[in-house]
Amino acid sequence: MGATDRTGSLTAHSRRGVSAPGLLVALAMSAVALAGCGDKPQPQAATPAPAVTVAQPTKRTVTDWDEFTGRFEAIEEVQVRARVGGFVTSVEFRDGAIVRTGDLLYVIDPRPFEAVALQADGQLSDARARAELARRELDRALVLNQTQAVSDSIVDQRRQTLQAARAAEMQAEGALKAAQLNIEFSHVVAPITGRVSRHLVSAGNLVHGSEGGATLLTSIVSLDPIYIYFDVDEATYLRNNRLWFEGKRPSSRDTPNPVQVTLTGETKPSHEGKMDFLDNRLDVSTGTLRSRAVVSNKDLSILPGQFGRVRIIGSAPYEALLVPDTAVATDQSRKIVFVVKDDDTVEAKPVTLGPLDEGLRVIREGLKAEDRVIVDGLQRARVGAKVSPHPAQPAAGGKS
Repeated sequence: MGATDRTGSLTAHSRRGVSAPGLLVALAMSAVALAGCGDKPQPQAATPAPAVTVAQPTKRTVTDWDEFTGRFEAIEEVQVRARVGGFVTSVEFRDGAIVRTGDLLYVIDPRPFEAVALQADGQLSDARARAELARRELDRALVLNQTQAVSDSIVDQRRQTLQAARAAEMQAEGALKAAQLNIEFSHVVAPITGRVSRHLVSAGNLVHGSEGGATLLTSIVSLDPIYIYFDVDEATYLRNNRLWFEGKRPSSRDTPNPVQVTLTGETKPSHEGKMDFLDNRLDVSTGTLRSRAVVSNKDLSILPGQFGRVRIIGSAPYEALLVPDTAVATDQSRKIVFVVKDDDTVEAKPVTLGPLDEGLRVIREGLKAEDRVIVDGLQRARVGAKVSPHPAQPAAGGKS
C-alpha cells in the first residue's frame, strides 16, 4: 500500500474518533477536577445549646394534708307531719323555698277545735264556780264548828267536796289547754330554718293527726352550717394517733382541727370548716373510722347528699423544698427531676415526692436548696448534654 493510502486511512480514523470540540470539553472538566482535588472541605457551624428555664426549689414551712371523699348531710332535718286530723284549707309556702322558724306552712280547718275549746272553756267556768262554792261552805262550817253548831264530820265532808271541786277545775283547765293546742296545731309552722321540700298534701285533702298515724306533709333541711361525713382508713388513723401521742398533732377528738373542702368540678378548696366528731369504733367490714366535720355554707350552694373532697391536717409543720409539678418526670418506676450542673450539663436526680401544696410539689428527698431545676424545656434537655440555662421569673409571694 502506498503512502497516499496510509495518509487517507489515518485521516478517516481521525474522523471516526473524538471530535475536536468534544476533546476540548473533556480537557476542561479534567482541569476542574484536578483543581478541586487540592481544596479542603468547609467546616459546618456548631449547633447552639438548647435553651431551658431553671429555678431553685422554693423553701417554706408546709403541713401535709390527708384527703378523703365525703358526703354532705344536713345538721337538722325535720319531717313535717300533721299533729291534728282534719281537712287542709291552704298551703302557705312555695316548694323548695327557704323558710324560717315559725313560718306558716299549712292550715288545717281549725273550726272543730275552736268549738271544743269553747266547750272546754265553759266547763272550766262551771268547775271554778263549784270550787268557789265549796270553799265558802267549808269556811262557814269551820266557823260553826268552833261553837259545835256543826259536827266535825260535816267539816270533813265539805273539805272533801272542796278538794273534788278543785280537781274538777284542774281537769277543766287541762281540757281547755288541749283544745287550745289543737287550734295551734291546726296551723302547721316550720320548726327550723332551712330549705323546704315540695308539698306532699294539697288543699282539700284529709290528713290524720298523731293519734291515727300522722300524715307526712313535707320536710325541711338546714343548710348553714352543714355536716360532711367521711371515712378515715385505719393506717391514717394510727399515724395521726401516733403524732398526737408525740405531741406533733392535736387530736380531732379534743380539738376542732381545720378542714378544707373541694366540691365536684373544682380544682382547689372552696369551703372551710372544722372537725366535729370521730366515731368510737372502726367499721369491721371496711376497716375505716366514721368522721365528721362542720363546714360553713354561707352561700347555700351545698346541698345534703352532695359529694366533696375533705382535706384534714396530716402532719406537724415542717420545712420543705418545693418545685412546680410540671418539673417532675417519670423514669419507669422512679420520679426524677432534671438539674443543670455548674458546667451547664444536665443531670437527672431521683426524688421522693410529697403532696401538692399551693400548686407546688413537695420534694421529700433528692434535692438541695441550691440545685438549678429545669422547670421549662424538659423536652429539649438530654442527660449529659449542655444546655443554655435562663432563670425563671420569681413567682408572686414565693420564697426561695
